[in-house]
Amino acid sequence: MVKRFNPDKRRRPKVDDYFGDWKWREALAESMVPIIGKLYRNGVKILMYGRPLVNSSAIEIMQLHRFVREIEGNELSEVETFPVLECISKLKLMPCEIDLGELVSYLLENDQLDPIKYTEKHLEENIRTKRAYPLRPKDVVLFGFGRIGRLLTRILISDTGPGAVWRLRGIVVRGAKNTDDLIKRASLLRHDSVHGEFPGTIRVNKINNSLIINGNEVFFIESRAPNKIDYKSLGIKRATLIDNTGVWRDEEGLSQHLKNPSIEKVILTAPGKAKVKNIVYGVNEDKVKDTDKLIAAASCTTNAIVPVLKLVDEKYKIQNGHIETVHAYTNDQNLIDNYHPSDRRGRSAALNLVITDTGAAKAVSEILPEMKGKLTANAIRVPTPNVSLAIMNLTLKKGVGVDELNETFRKAAFRSNLRQTLDYSNSIDAVSSDFYSNEFAVIYDSQATISNFNNVTIYCWYDNEYGYSRQVVRLLKKVLGVNLTRYPKQQ
Repeated sequence: MVKRFNPDKRRRPKVDDYFGDWKWREALAESMVPIIGKLYRNGVKILMYGRPLVNSSAIEIMQLHRFVREIEGNELSEVETFPVLECISKLKLMPCEIDLGELVSYLLENDQLDPIKYTEKHLEENIRTKRAYPLRPKDVVLFGFGRIGRLLTRILISDTGPGAVWRLRGIVVRGAKNTDDLIKRASLLRHDSVHGEFPGTIRVNKINNSLIINGNEVFFIESRAPNKIDYKSLGIKRATLIDNTGVWRDEEGLSQHLKNPSIEKVILTAPGKAKVKNIVYGVNEDKVKDTDKLIAAASCTTNAIVPVLKLVDEKYKIQNGHIETVHAYTNDQNLIDNYHPSDRRGRSAALNLVITDTGAAKAVSEILPEMKGKLTANAIRVPTPNVSLAIMNLTLKKGVGVDELNETFRKAAFRSNLRQTLDYSNSIDAVSSDFYSNEFAVIYDSQATISNFNNVTIYCWYDNEYGYSRQVVRLLKKVLGVNLTRYPKQQ
């Protein structure tokens, strides 16, 4: 049995007054809340090892400080982060992202540095000396309002910040079935059985057929013909459209959107076919060109497994392998036994494990050509509503033990260019529901790793709804040219 590092068993400095220490740090966390909010409204997003702190309560901020113990082996204290955050708030910065956890951890590792002077020096290149925002925010339109469409709405609204870079302006839906259609859509956005209540306010404007979501007026447009929609009358122009219906996946179908003069570019939330590029953010987003009009965000499974396979292949060279995805059921399946054009998917999703096929292996080879012919893949749909698991059994050219493999992923998750895409779990009791609304494309489960030197089995969780939607928004920012610098920069 391999001995696993468990941060809850580490030795801690002695604290004589636990309650007093807690109340002191709680007060500091409470003081951080308005500072984080003000910075957000000025376009500066504060993170804690990739997790946004905006709209977090004092308790949630404290929990995220404690989360750092999994990464660095010690709990980060609000006593250490508050002065640095206060320093950041006094700087007149251009829009950017600042990872407070990474910044302060670096300062703790280099205790000869003065935290305030180092922070000021590190961020001086981003001091506002010119216009901070474009003259007009870029318009974004969603085509479809299903599971992914509603999550994209939540994320886009929460990421709007000062609203000067982009705005969600419209959502295209099929024709209304009754007079309460808009109210029902507002309710579905407000309440979510998996991801919880929407963190904000939603108001229905029947006159404009719009929803006012955290102050953003979003028009609901009823249409089935993309090229005939009158976006111009709503003030929408040169928009980037995210098609989350999956109805069209090739150039011919998706180009219907581009025939509308108000639509400039299209992102598909499904695997693209033929000439449509499939992009997994964090791996091959450099393939996106300014001239590209149609881009696909691939599938949730592809976004989860590609970063993992790329990292393993670069370090240890994959000879061959099999990927089994244990996938939450989706709307494509039947709740009770009924006719379905695909084999087995007609059987009740809520009562059965359903073996089905997946295009994951083929999709991987399109993004990582070096993997062509090396992998097989299959899928099992299971009776859970969200969060899936990819099990990768890989034969490697260079052997590796569990501890070294875990350390490779830990460093990649928090100290590499994969830090926006890859998450790392050290929990000994992790189960699927722990990863609801996880920010990342994939979460490496270090406690489940198995190694027989040249043969390893890796377990990776992924929120196939929220984590994937986050990937789509990262790709959207790339397409829009919203390239916020993240500090501290990776060396």
